[in-house]
Amino acid sequence: MKLFFKIILGGFVLLSTVVLLGAAGGSWWAYQEFNTPNTVENSVTIIVPRGAHIGGIADALSYESLIDYPLLFKVGGRLTGQASSLKAGEYEILAHASMKDILDLLESGKVIQRQITIREGLTNWEIEQLLMAHEELDKEEEILMKTEGMYLPETYSYQKGDSVAGVMNRMNIALKETLSNTWAARSPDLPLKTKEEALILASIIEKETAVASERKKVAGVFINRLRRGIPLQTDPTVIYALTMGKHKNEGKGPLGRRLLKKDLKVDSPYNTYKYAGLPPTPIANAGKAAIEAALNPDHHNYIYFVADGTGGHAFAKTLSEHNNNVARWRKIRKNK
Repeated sequence: MKLFFKIILGGFVLLSTVVLLGAAGGSWWAYQEFNTPNTVENSVTIIVPRGAHIGGIADALSYESLIDYPLLFKVGGRLTGQASSLKAGEYEILAHASMKDILDLLESGKVIQRQITIREGLTNWEIEQLLMAHEELDKEEEILMKTEGMYLPETYSYQKGDSVAGVMNRMNIALKETLSNTWAARSPDLPLKTKEEALILASIIEKETAVASERKKVAGVFINRLRRGIPLQTDPTVIYALTMGKHKNEGKGPLGRRLLKKDLKVDSPYNTYKYAGLPPTPIANAGKAAIEAALNPDHHNYIYFVADGTGGHAFAKTLSEHNNNVARWRKIRKNK
């Protein structure tokens, strides 16, 4: 009987030892596999959808041959506590990444950053067309278009799958913040009653000059005219009256032709040759520099300006001086 119990006890010890050794070996194998680089030679881009669980992520990684053992990836994620903190987005998985490397990346939220630049002076319609043509942005979400000029031209980061509506909403928020900050630091005694009026003037400045050093000088001309009740007489407002922001893009200007004298007679509240004061809304989306110029203009006595043929403008205090500048410009344009 004693021999029998010894045999049973010995068998149990042996079995336990085998199980423990097997468990130890399995754990060692799992640890090695979890930290071993994969055999993929090139980086792979994956998208983790919002609300995705680690099981679905593991299957996607396995499909791309980034991991060999989806179950081990899931178990590893749960044991490390990372399974519940993986973040949605587009990721670049580098060549030879281990399961641990991938989990660390997905937990970090270091998604691929893409950028799109919206240049100053575009209308709402032009911005929408530009974004809608961008393949990586989603077009399904409805765009609730703001008033003309309520978007800040800037370079914006986005992720693949972000929506056009979402980008435009961020542009609107950025505009409101910039306008509020600039309004708070404005020069005293400006003939501008509201932030909206400042934005209207900024849009005209944006369309009148692309020369950074001129913006405040041009702003000063328009401020002088507003103070004296002189019509602004600015061509870009007439162009907006004719196009309502849906400009042509054929290399021949927003009208596809030159602005004609008859155009200056169009009956529109945007025609600043016909009506004094500011037009009812901005005529384009002004950048931060143009907004700052509108609210902190140069102080001078100029009330006229015209192109000088170099990309800038010639400024004048009297109509006689201005007429001379116009004559020079017409001669330059005729000889081009």
